[in-house]
Amino acid sequence: MMKDCGGLPRRENDNDRSRIGGFSRRDFLWMLPVGGIGMVMGCAVDPVTGRSQLMLVSESQEVEIDRQYSPRQYSADYGIIQDTALNRYIGQVGQSLVPHTHRTGMPYAFKTVNAVYVNAYAFPGGSIAVTRGILLELADEAALAGLLGHELGHVNARHTAEQMSKSQISSVLLTGLQAAAGLGAASYADIAGQLGMLGASLLLASYSRDNEREADALGNAYMVKAGYSTDGFVALMEMLNSLSKERPGYTDVLFSTHPMSDERYRTAVDAARTTYQGSRSAPRRRERYMDNTARLRAMKGAVELMQKGETALSKKRYDEAESLLDSALKQAPEDYAGLVMMSKCLAVQKKSREAESYADRAKAVYPGEGQAWYVGGFAQLDQKKYPEAYRSFDRYDRLLPGNANATFYKGYALEGMGDKTTAAAHYQKYLQATQQGAQAQHAYNRLVAWGYIRK
Repeated sequence: MMKDCGGLPRRENDNDRSRIGGFSRRDFLWMLPVGGIGMVMGCAVDPVTGRSQLMLVSESQEVEIDRQYSPRQYSADYGIIQDTALNRYIGQVGQSLVPHTHRTGMPYAFKTVNAVYVNAYAFPGGSIAVTRGILLELADEAALAGLLGHELGHVNARHTAEQMSKSQISSVLLTGLQAAAGLGAASYADIAGQLGMLGASLLLASYSRDNEREADALGNAYMVKAGYSTDGFVALMEMLNSLSKERPGYTDVLFSTHPMSDERYRTAVDAARTTYQGSRSAPRRRERYMDNTARLRAMKGAVELMQKGETALSKKRYDEAESLLDSALKQAPEDYAGLVMMSKCLAVQKKSREAESYADRAKAVYPGEGQAWYVGGFAQLDQKKYPEAYRSFDRYDRLLPGNANATFYKGYALEGMGDKTTAAAHYQKYLQATQQGAQAQHAYNRLVAWGYIRK
């Protein structure tokens, strides 16, 4: 067992083995903001165990990382749902747990995102999200409380900050949401196809089994203290265990970041029989859950078709994906996620005019969300509609500033418009963020050719 900076035992993370230069890809992405904020070596008190632990990330840094990167993940998941009543309800359930946590002063926020795959996740500063896909799998409010309690457990045990602190690095210069790094200008349709698929949750920490056990224990305790029956937590574990075995594909991201096991389910059952037996008569509030999720459940058929379409899209079965998404949109013609998925599916197939049309429909449905503008920009580039593409990428950049890819494609559109001076400024800015990959090579070559850089 590893020793912390005070010589006391601390949690071992079984996912710490290096994969890329000493880090996993997720570690690299998580370390990004730390390079800009600065790391200070030191010890901290584990808020759950009270033990001393090595911690290179302060609480204020956790909050800043959250502030910068949670909006990008929400956008990768097609934005926060526009059903304000449902979102308010999820927030109310989450906030009812907060007084029973170990870090009551964190700026917690609970959101539902439009993604249809099954998942829930937490950022280190307290931003917690659930997908539409997982809400359709829950049986009652107690199970929802267990789910939110589990994510609160990760925040309270500082699992993400702990993983970051274990990673020994001085600085990493990566750009958030660089899932498409290494793809050149000629491959922009492929980027559109990758953004926001099942594997889009690149900004999220990957937890160890020990992390999951601790988050389970904390989540169960939080929900029971908030007045819910522990049977809701058992039902949550039973549902997740069943999904892990019976429905691969829809749950790839969930179980890559939250490893599931029979042991987790058995532990919940044992706790219900022993530690939390007295809570089993407490309410599970099924009727209230059903009332608040009624509009979402009414479109379950469309969501399930989108789940299948998204899985087919991730496996490059484009004809199948297009057919499934078309069927979903016949049932839910104004569903933002479905429209953007269809736009991406068409863009990957170089059906750019149709892709632009679906992106335009998505913009009309949810003008303040970024993905439709981003994907629409690729479709416009493919048609050499450079002014329109520039406006799309610029709108995306205003909605979600900080994505270097948007800077590059604004420069690429300006180049297509013949505005070398402004394009060069964008390429220079892009190269300040990253110097690797075909996009960086394209930017560099243009700057050399235009006389801005001397070889």
